[in-house]
Formats: sequence, structure tokens, C-alpha cells
Amino acid sequence: MLFYLAGVINVFLGLYVVIEGRNSLPPDTVRWLTLFFFAFAAVDFWFPRVLKKKWLEAQTQLRAAAEKQKAENA
Repeated sequence: MLFYLAGVINVFLGLYVVIEGRNSLPPDTVRWLTLFFFAFAAVDFWFPRVLKKKWLEAQTQLRAAAEKQKAENA
């Protein structure tokens, strides 16, 4: 949940830089800052999915190992 919150914050910061940064920053700096915030927002939305997928795979392996142990002991 915190990753999604951080992603939303990064999107807002990126939009803020695009909208308000043009007045006080050079164009190249605006581009780099915007890219930075949007890239981290993308990572913040992608990373929880990867973690959940790996966690589910680990749970499946644990269940399979437990069932195999049960079958060997029976």
C-alpha cells in the first residue's frame, strides 16, 4: 500500500514540476526532474506486483513441500 502512495506522490510531484517548474527552472532541468519523478512512480506501481507474485510462488512451493512431506510420512 505504501508503494502505491509513494507512486501517487511521485506522479503529483512530476506534474507539479511540469506545471510550475517552467517558470523558475531551465527546460533541461524540468525534463530531468519530470523523468525522475515519473520513473520512480512507475517503479512504485510495478514493484508491489513483483513482490506479490514472488510471495505467491513461495507459498505454492511451501504447500507443495508440505504435501510431499505428508505423503512420505503416511
